Amino acid sequence: MADGDKTKIEPFRAARQTGVIDLILPIQQEEFGLELTIEDQPDLLTIPAYYQHGNGNFWTALHEGTVVGSVALVDIGNHEVALKKMFVAKEFRGKERGISQRLLNTALDWCKQRQVRRIYLGSVGVYHTAHRFYEQNNFKQVRADELPPSFPRMQEDTVFYRLSLEPVENTK
Repeated sequence: MADGDKTKIEPFRAARQTGVIDLILPIQQEEFGLELTIEDQPDLLTIPAYYQHGNGNFWTALHEGTVVGSVALVDIGNHEVALKKMFVAKEFRGKERGISQRLLNTALDWCKQRQVRRIYLGSVGVYHTAHRFYEQNNFKQVRADELPPSFPRMQEDTVFYRLSLEPVENTK
């Protein structure tokens, strides 16, 4: 059985808060050299209140009970969401494991069930592999001035994407 097959994707529970923080901060700080702290990301301390309402949610990827991945959606109104906190531990990345794709698919399925029309995301410029991943999943790069006013932008975000989930209408 491949590691990806043993990894479960589940909605966030409070007991996993430390695991989520222990996943995200080292990736940001040590792997990518960003000077982000928990104080810069208070949403990580209030995940249910910040993410888990309306069309929003937060999921964790668990391998043998350890948080190895995360993805979240923030409801920004108007049938739109912001994709946030998509992280996978370095040793669990890669197409062969499929954890990133499973996390994204979980979020996309959630959006489709709720008739979400568009997903926006902001990313840090140094996350080049993530940018390729989003582009392979049909996200289109957009300018910052194309983001909805309610988009929760982090100061470090410099690259932005949009995915339209609206069906393309036939024009006859």
